[in-house]
Amino acid sequence: MNSRSQAAIAIADVLAGRSLSASLPPALAKLADRDRGFCQALCFGTLRYYPAISLIIEQLIARPIKAKELEVQALIAAAIYQLWQLDTAPHAAINESVEACRALKKPWAVKLVNAVLRNFTRRREEILVSVAEEPEFESAHPAWLAGKIRKSWPDQWREIIAANNLQAPLTLRVNRRMHSRDSYLKRLADAGVDGVACRHSDDGITLAQACDVTELPGFADGWLSVQDEAAQLSAQLLELAPGQRVLDSCSAPGGKTCHILEREPALAGLLALDSDPSRLQRVHQNLTRLGLEATTAVANASAPESWWDGQLYDRILLDAPCSASGVIRRHPDIKLLRRPADIDKLAVLQQQMLQALWPTLAEGGLLLYATCSVLRSENDRQLSTFLAAQTHARCEPIVATWGIATEFGRQLLPQANGHDGFYYAKLRKLPS
Repeated sequence: MNSRSQAAIAIADVLAGRSLSASLPPALAKLADRDRGFCQALCFGTLRYYPAISLIIEQLIARPIKAKELEVQALIAAAIYQLWQLDTAPHAAINESVEACRALKKPWAVKLVNAVLRNFTRRREEILVSVAEEPEFESAHPAWLAGKIRKSWPDQWREIIAANNLQAPLTLRVNRRMHSRDSYLKRLADAGVDGVACRHSDDGITLAQACDVTELPGFADGWLSVQDEAAQLSAQLLELAPGQRVLDSCSAPGGKTCHILEREPALAGLLALDSDPSRLQRVHQNLTRLGLEATTAVANASAPESWWDGQLYDRILLDAPCSASGVIRRHPDIKLLRRPADIDKLAVLQQQMLQALWPTLAEGGLLLYATCSVLRSENDRQLSTFLAAQTHARCEPIVATWGIATEFGRQLLPQANGHDGFYYAKLRKLPS
């Protein structure tokens, strides 16, 4: 099976509105092991630069390709990514793309693909100059999204945009029930794998190079998990202690759920909720691999009447649904899938969840509000609205060496060789 044709199929699915996490696995499953890495890299790279690549394609094709032929659009985009960003030899990129076109059973498009790519090769500098000043070309982000990032962070937005366009490092979380971080670093070194301790998470390790994590020492035995350093901070911030009842209200895929259990084995109980049954299955898989136990339920966190047993929680983690604008480098399809109206809808949902979960928290208890967003409308603004309506809530400052202190919480911005973008705020429930 042709790796470029499978990449085109996966990219086309994203152009049609499907997430890459859903479209990529079926494409990779049809390829030999040796071809999967290239296909994956081609998908990620093409989608990372697609807002800019689409402008290039507009200069090369007089009439837009029909919506029913998105695989051809995706194939051309992937080839331009190779020619422009990877400096792939033109004959290789063009010839292989033509063969991929045949593999897709699109014989009518062979001449089109060949002509468009040869035209780009001949006129590359001219075309790049013609689109250079377009905002979407410069940022490789939709203009509306880059604008929102700039509005939230007027002094840092260029650095955020640049970080979003880089490949994220591979970061591990060591299961402290089985190994200390130092002991696992030694295991890695013995296996010839180069890794360094994370600066802010005391369970985190960042690898010098990405690899197949299933081949790392002890992965199948639950010694480690893949989790970004910023996400690892949630378990540290919850101030866990034996005997507490804990709610993870939006738990899938289960990284934070498992980290909570790893850090505090003597909880009175942990309930992990998620509204998506298929995603909750991921939580089960992670719990099983790591040898952990929790109660799980398919449920909507905004409707406690459907799942709450009436017993108050000492700790609540609300990792709220959000724009994911802080993890674009890991999910470049966000640039294509997210729409301006989504931000307002998500803000409504975030507030609904905050207000609905608050009555389930015990006096003196802590609710940790988290998003993987860099947009203030999903972060500080949510806390401002919530605190205005709740007289028995106090926002506690997060004293830390990481991130930027905001009015109510702390914001991590994506770092080129470090953590993702993330926001945290701590809400303490006061006596009524």
